[in-house]
Amino acid sequence: MISWEEITALLVFAFASTWTPGPNNILLTNSGARFGFRRTIPHALGVALGFPMMIFLVALGLGELFQTQPWFQQVLRIVGAAVLGWICWRIATLPVPKEDGTGQFQVGRPWRFLQAVAFQWINPKAWGLAIAVISAHARGDGLIYEALLCSVPFVISGLTSAHGWTLFGTFIRGFLNTPLRFRVYNLIMGALVGISGVFLFFGV
Repeated sequence: MISWEEITALLVFAFASTWTPGPNNILLTNSGARFGFRRTIPHALGVALGFPMMIFLVALGLGELFQTQPWFQQVLRIVGAAVLGWICWRIATLPVPKEDGTGQFQVGRPWRFLQAVAFQWINPKAWGLAIAVISAHARGDGLIYEALLCSVPFVISGLTSAHGWTLFGTFIRGFLNTPLRFRVYNLIMGALVGISGVFLFFGV
């Protein structure tokens, strides 16, 4: 059985890992800045619930494929980096839109819930973190029991971090009131996503 000390340590680790900058949090900040808090809620919920679901399924045995088949890890790393590269290009090259009448700039639409959930499965950082959590805390005391214990802390931390980073993006939103600021912001956010992709590709 996992002790209360281990549960506490796992909860602290969950908060630390979900609150630190990464592809998910950068994209949530960007969405909060572009579309506002309310319209980004489906994206935030997809991240907050999609990653714990991934941990739960990995704990049930899907992670064995990642550990026993090295080619799968390499393919996932390439695909994940390519997707992040595409997202980087899309953000950095967004056209400067006209004002929507409220002094804000609107373009495109935010991610849907299922898009954010699906993104977790091609994010090498999410895979590595999920396998690390299961490897450190699984004891063979019961698949469902351990899968729940390892995933539930990330539901708690994910709900706070995903909405927290989205809220941070809404604070930035008021700054994007000129075409130049909008363009510079897109370039910065695109570069951050691109850097994340490079780090993930090379395993940094």
